[in-house]
Amino acid sequence: MFLIAFSLVLFLNFAFTRSAKLDTEEVKVMEVIWKKLGLAGKKEWDFDNDPCSDQGNWGLYVYCDCSFELNTTCRVTEIVITSHNVSTVLPSEFSKLLHLQLLDLSLNYFTGSIPSEWATILNLRSLLLRGNLLSGPFPIFLTRMTTLHVLSIEGNRFLGSVPEEIANMKSLERIDLSSNDFTGQLPVALAKLTSLIVLRIKPCRGNYIERHIQGCAFEGPIPSSISVLTQLNDLRISDFKGGPSTFPPMENLTRLTTLVLRNCLIHGPIPNYVGYLRRLQNLDLSFNNLTGHIPSSFSYLAVEHMYLTKNNLTGHVPGWVFSSAKDMDVSCNHFNWDASGPKTCEQRTTNVVEGYSSSTDKQDMHPCLRKDFPCTKSNAQLIHSLHINCGGKEVTINNTIKYEADTEIQGASVYYNGGYWAFSSTGNFLDDGHDSDSFILSNTSILHNISTFDTALYTTARRAAISLTYYGLCLMNGNYTVQLHFAEIVLTQYDSSNIVGKRAFNVYVQGELKLNDFDIVKEAGGTGRAVIKTYTVNVKNNTLKIQLYWAGKGTTSIPFRGNYGPIISAISVEPNFRPTLKSRKRIKVDLIIAGIIGGLILVSVIIIYLWKKGYIMRKIQRMEAGEMSHTTSFS
Repeated sequence: MFLIAFSLVLFLNFAFTRSAKLDTEEVKVMEVIWKKLGLAGKKEWDFDNDPCSDQGNWGLYVYCDCSFELNTTCRVTEIVITSHNVSTVLPSEFSKLLHLQLLDLSLNYFTGSIPSEWATILNLRSLLLRGNLLSGPFPIFLTRMTTLHVLSIEGNRFLGSVPEEIANMKSLERIDLSSNDFTGQLPVALAKLTSLIVLRIKPCRGNYIERHIQGCAFEGPIPSSISVLTQLNDLRISDFKGGPSTFPPMENLTRLTTLVLRNCLIHGPIPNYVGYLRRLQNLDLSFNNLTGHIPSSFSYLAVEHMYLTKNNLTGHVPGWVFSSAKDMDVSCNHFNWDASGPKTCEQRTTNVVEGYSSSTDKQDMHPCLRKDFPCTKSNAQLIHSLHINCGGKEVTINNTIKYEADTEIQGASVYYNGGYWAFSSTGNFLDDGHDSDSFILSNTSILHNISTFDTALYTTARRAAISLTYYGLCLMNGNYTVQLHFAEIVLTQYDSSNIVGKRAFNVYVQGELKLNDFDIVKEAGGTGRAVIKTYTVNVKNNTLKIQLYWAGKGTTSIPFRGNYGPIISAISVEPNFRPTLKSRKRIKVDLIIAGIIGGLILVSVIIIYLWKKGYIMRKIQRMEAGEMSHTTSFS
């Protein structure tokens, strides 16, 4: 009987719910909103069907709670309209949906700012507006929305400082302000957001907050008050401006699984307690001025990725770094090398290129381990031109210029040597949901302004998450014309979600900044278009160094999460002088000639040796004696 009664209650509840309709006042509000969005009248938005019904497409975009007035009335609780090419201002009428808990209008073309009326949506928990064209200062009225758990305005055009009033948003667990133009100091008030789980602070113009905050220009130092955010499991701060700072106090942040303090002008030693943050999976302390040894406590870490790249660390690299199967990058430091150290830079998933500055015997240390990657070849083996098809197969352009293949698939912490060139790649793509990343991109857009002959150079590209450095090895000294080939082949003009996406990175040649916040699409005049940057470069010590670095600018999740960082299609290096030394082709011919001459010399040495030992003379005497014994006399 109980089961029958219970089933009857469920049936009646379901029946009433199915017959429940959206409140008539909210229907009117929805009609106004849809008209302002330019969606009214379209077949999928037919108001003859109740928005809270499963009819049409309503069920894909609008979610309701139909438990009001004894299950006869529905209220809108969630609206999700993403990637719909909506190009207008944000309707203030959303504020009249008093039970709205989630509003997601990401990846459209909304302009203007956020309506102040929205502050009255007292039940709103998640506001997602990433990837639009919104602008103006940080809407201070948002700080009155104390029920917000998630705020994402990534990838817009907001500017100015983040107000201290942000401390009023006590319920915030995730805040993403990245890829805007915020400036100034990080608000000290962040320390009061004790519910924060994720804090990411990357370049806006000043200091950045990020439970997801990247791509701004915040100024250091990192406030010590960050130590009270003990609930954090994801802290990302990068590319600060201003003066140096010491390592911030974080010994109480024991929940951290991701810690990124990249290019934050941090100097001094790495605290030993970092090795006791046992939950860490991703540790990035690269591009700082850290000194001293790698703490012994780091051997206890179970990280998947560890980047200590480009610091001033000294001492010996611990053996566990080389034996680990995880991504370990300790390149570009000042470690001490001895006979027990690595013999080459090919160390599986450990990158040590340019990692050593001192040695008991530099003659035994491989040149790739040394600062500036010196050449140890003879003058006769030097080259005077170089062409690389980055991320692609070997191709010949105009039937004359051969671009060498560059198809190494690894890239999180890798050094690859191609003979007379090499590359070093650092960084994995966080948040993309993949266990392994792809570091070679294939073209997904229609190519423009590219000749048929050159198309092969732009069908692929190599990318990196943090840093990508190409080395031209054993070049003749002198001036060269260096051409860097770029084309945006991921963000396309034919996918509306891509339009607001932006890729930006820095380019250094021989250590000199050539391109700051380089935006391929802006420079080329669109996606799928080639842009070639040409520089005259002086090579003094036989090595050319080209580095691409992601300084946290641009979007990180358009059209998919993990789409950011530098990309490059090809590299061309040609001399501005008439080579006086032998080319590689001439060297091969000379080697053949040298081999022949060497063979003749060897034969001569053997003959002389046999002559001196008397073997040849005795052979001659025996032959003469044989001739005499066969002589016949007739008379």
